[in-house]
Amino acid sequence: MTPARLARSLVAPAPGWTTRADAVVVGSGIAGLTAALELRTRVPHVLLVTKAALSSGSTVWAQGGIAAALHPDDTPAAHLHDTLVAGGGLSDPAAVDVLVTEGPDRVRELVGRGATFDVGADGGMALTREGGHRADRIAHAGGDATGAEISRALVAQIEAVQDDPGIEVIENALVLDVLTGAPSSDGARPVAGVTLHVRGEGSRDGVGAVLAPAVVLATGGVGQVFRSSTNPPGATADGIAAALRAGAVLGDLEFVQFHPTVLWLGAGARGQLPLISEAVRGEGALLLDVDGYRFMPDVHELAELAPRDVVAHAIVRQMEATSADHVLLDARALGADFLRRRFPGITARLREQGIDWTEEPVPVAPAQHYHSGGVVTDLQGRTSVPGLYAVGEVACTGVHGANRLASNSLLEGLVFAHRTAHDVAARHGSGSLRSGPEPVERPGGAGLVAAAARSRVQRVTSDGAGPLRSAESLARADAALERVRTEAHRAGAVVADPQVAEWETTNVHQVARALVRAAAVRTESRGGHFRVDFPERDPAWERRVTVSVDDDGTLLAR
Repeated sequence: MTPARLARSLVAPAPGWTTRADAVVVGSGIAGLTAALELRTRVPHVLLVTKAALSSGSTVWAQGGIAAALHPDDTPAAHLHDTLVAGGGLSDPAAVDVLVTEGPDRVRELVGRGATFDVGADGGMALTREGGHRADRIAHAGGDATGAEISRALVAQIEAVQDDPGIEVIENALVLDVLTGAPSSDGARPVAGVTLHVRGEGSRDGVGAVLAPAVVLATGGVGQVFRSSTNPPGATADGIAAALRAGAVLGDLEFVQFHPTVLWLGAGARGQLPLISEAVRGEGALLLDVDGYRFMPDVHELAELAPRDVVAHAIVRQMEATSADHVLLDARALGADFLRRRFPGITARLREQGIDWTEEPVPVAPAQHYHSGGVVTDLQGRTSVPGLYAVGEVACTGVHGANRLASNSLLEGLVFAHRTAHDVAARHGSGSLRSGPEPVERPGGAGLVAAAARSRVQRVTSDGAGPLRSAESLARADAALERVRTEAHRAGAVVADPQVAEWETTNVHQVARALVRAAAVRTESRGGHFRVDFPERDPAWERRVTVSVDDDGTLLAR
């Protein structure tokens, strides 16, 4: 592959207004809301920025639940074991230990913040099992509406304190770039704040700048980098792209989790697709091919409850073997009353598509669901850029390794947001984060990709870096992404202006380039990364592929 260059900032109007904060939190899912709530009483002024409404974070869409060793017969050690197995040898044991040991207390604190989980027959929290777990440790709410309930509780906490001068919320705001100061003696450019574009009324309209010594990215995943995904439309990889442009190191980008059971709506389906929660298989639903054959017992000892990458790859192979574009999820044996009570949301969404899963199997196929990689952090959420933090799906903490264990994502956002907020507060208290540098322009230039190019980028990424990849498919994708115009604002015949659709598409394109390069470097198969030309796991690859840009924007994958 020829050298690739990325712009170090987005083309955008100069900020029309400026404000200051002690910390900026970007995102309103479980990670962003938790970080903001923890910071509110620990630093003088925290600013929470969210891309749409406060209640629109990706957490809302989480169906299955949140994993933690809450049952008396379960242990953090058992949870750690299952997480390391799912991670394919690449999870950081120290990060996983933090997750599983601190997780139960964080979930109990979540209950204290008003989240109501489903109750079992004994009056305690109802716990179920999902793929890869060898114990019942998945707490859920509203049957299949866990994320929505957690989001509701945390948003209510934020709304209850919005009159507090210590916290400010800006909704409908897309963060464009992470501002950085002049490089220090070691070459690192410390955080100076963010630029953002606000859609709405009042003095915060248009492009502005928030100057702050600490920025916490909690912007979610990369779903819209792919043609079809379970992620909401706003998941355009904004945080990962902004961190990359600011000089942060990214890791594990090649490990993309494709959810095995996403409702198949035809070959032309695009955008956000409804997923059928793994909890359905946890309750006993079976996977059949289009001939009615149950194939998972031939693949893994846990059958339908094998780790997600195993199930997704098995489905793809079974689809190829039967010349089909989907398989079937059969939940009929669970009974109509149970399905309607336990999974009311899924039942309703299937009904909208004319499917009664109490009477017929559901057509499903894998689609992009979760990204195990992101901005590399330590155990306090610190990135390689001083003052820049990342939590939740945007971060690469080392918890997930090559493949996320089911329902560990909400727990990761909860646990590491708590740790990040306390680290920011401690550094503010010590004086090291009380004043940030003045922002300076970074070398490397600014770029803009036309919104019209987004579907092309998504198609190229999906075809080249989907569930099954090869050197040929990745090289083809890299070449196609290289041909996308990245200075559309200077091409007179290209219709593109600096606005939300173009900024999002630029982020999608930059992250697609980085992901494809990372996948090309890893010449083995492991977890969410499967190379048909290197189908076996190679012990020599028990190491991380990192991606970064140098001062002139050259993309480095190594």
